[in-house]
Amino acid sequence: MAPRDHTITLLGKPGCHLCDDARTVIRRVADDLGVSWEERDITASEKDQEAYWEMIPVTLIDGVQHDFWRVDEARLRSALTA
Repeated sequence: MAPRDHTITLLGKPGCHLCDDARTVIRRVADDLGVSWEERDITASEKDQEAYWEMIPVTLIDGVQHDFWRVDEARLRSALTA
């Protein structure tokens, strides 16, 4: 798959400073590689809260968990270009 064929999802919540940091990294990588990304508020979904509450921010690639707590830019780029 080409990087542009992937979708990154950031699961976070309002007022989360780690989510702000993750958003910055994801936006930079997505813009550089032409990857679409979206953000979901974990507080809007009971299912997301049960699965990910202790790990936010959580990064998903194509719906599969990739990272949590912090986004490593090099690791994210590598996963999208592999």
